[in-house]
Amino acid sequence: MSSEITPHGSTARRWRGQFAQLAAVLAIVFLGKAALAEPFYVPSPSMEPTLLIGDAMLASKYPYGYGAASLPIHIAFPETGRLFGAMPKRGDVVVFRWPGDRSQAWVKRVVGLPGDRVQMRQGLLYINGEAAALKPDGVGRSEDEDGKTELARRYVETLPGGGSHAIFKMADNGPLDDTPEVTVPKDRLFVMGDNRDNSADSRVPVRQGGVGLLPADNLVGRVDAIVGSWDFATKSQPVLTWLSGFRVARFFTSVH
Repeated sequence: MSSEITPHGSTARRWRGQFAQLAAVLAIVFLGKAALAEPFYVPSPSMEPTLLIGDAMLASKYPYGYGAASLPIHIAFPETGRLFGAMPKRGDVVVFRWPGDRSQAWVKRVVGLPGDRVQMRQGLLYINGEAAALKPDGVGRSEDEDGKTELARRYVETLPGGGSHAIFKMADNGPLDDTPEVTVPKDRLFVMGDNRDNSADSRVPVRQGGVGLLPADNLVGRVDAIVGSWDFATKSQPVLTWLSGFRVARFFTSVH
């Protein structure tokens, strides 16, 4: 009866081969997230009813080109512009690095492009002096981070020269319903949340916790789809009921 002894060199080569395979897989995943698309979770109600807390959205990187903000991990590189850079279209839902802390990724809708004049008047959005059309669309519920809900009037808003999307309005004469007219500078964007009374966006300066006029270099990507969704409010329920929190109807749906 004989036994076979594996040479030490063979074992070392096998481990090196497995490590090389793992490194290759990680490199492919990293490059894919950097160059193609990256998933993000929605943590706040600012984009309701388009995006709900607990939605897993997929942001495509290629539509706006690549810069330091495109990397899947935050690295404090100096901004040097964007490779293959392109501006969003009015109405795009975008993920970006918050100017107040670039380690944070936020999501809003682009409503103003460079050269546009943007203003809120009595709760209506005006772009270049033209009001965005609003069509009542019933009543919805806005849910906060703790799972509490409140009624919200739902409208379909059509941007001048752009597409249509749903928004929430929860109050009349809100603090952000009337703003000065702003002309969007070159390489900047005016972004807003679809939950108009619960969104710190370009109507609010960065020093007050808002976005201000968003630098285009901060763009991460365009939100094209929701790939999964789980109602965070379910976490306060017994563990056996957590499966009921999956919003299956929102899986693999497009974002407009």
